[in-house]
Amino acid sequence: MDYRIEHEVEHGKFLAENGAGEIWNWESPAGKIRWARRVKMLTDFIQPNNFVLELGCGTGYFTREIAKTKAKIVAIDISPELLTIAKDNVTGTNVSFFIENAYNTTFEDNQFDCVIGSSVLHHLDIKKALSEMYRILKKDGIIAFTEPNMMNPQIALQKNIPYIKRKLGDSPDETAFFRWKLYKLLKKQGFKIMEIKPFDFLHPAVPPKLIKTVSSIGHFCEKIPVFKEIAGSIFIKAYK
Repeated sequence: MDYRIEHEVEHGKFLAENGAGEIWNWESPAGKIRWARRVKMLTDFIQPNNFVLELGCGTGYFTREIAKTKAKIVAIDISPELLTIAKDNVTGTNVSFFIENAYNTTFEDNQFDCVIGSSVLHHLDIKKALSEMYRILKKDGIIAFTEPNMMNPQIALQKNIPYIKRKLGDSPDETAFFRWKLYKLLKKQGFKIMEIKPFDFLHPAVPPKLIKTVSSIGHFCEKIPVFKEIAGSIFIKAYK
């Protein structure tokens, strides 16, 4: 097994034991708003007749919302512990869960209309992951992901300083992305780019009383050239 995959299996145990939602920052008031925005970005284009793969479903935080599209959903993760939680959290009849290696899945070529995920690619060998997604995606099928932005100062510190990484509950190998590097990798794999954009200046620790103000300022900052590059996340959307 790839050493990164081994580390992620161990990290899944840690998340299951220590509260994945808290570690992923989805539980605070600001975190829930950030989560809802990502749900919208990752589901807006999904049609009820689509066959969708969710890569790295974790505990089912996003799976539950993706299921509301009425599409047929296959949700995968490498962690049996996280999948056990996900199965308890998501009861939709249009969702199936499987333990799968994102580099070498058991799915057929050209099988899925969409492959989506939140904060998963930065845990993987990106080249291997893109290659496998390209294989299992139908022609004109869409991939969409939200991932951490290495241009953001806090993200850069968190992903590059081992002590901070451990303190904040990251896995040993996870990183973040520069969007221009992602662009090149996607193009090299054969994907056609729809958009790769930085977004999100709302920190999960923002107090409830300040969320509306900070959100408004953040949306404005996302429109400012150069400054927008330091937003916390990147949205990636491309097709085969």
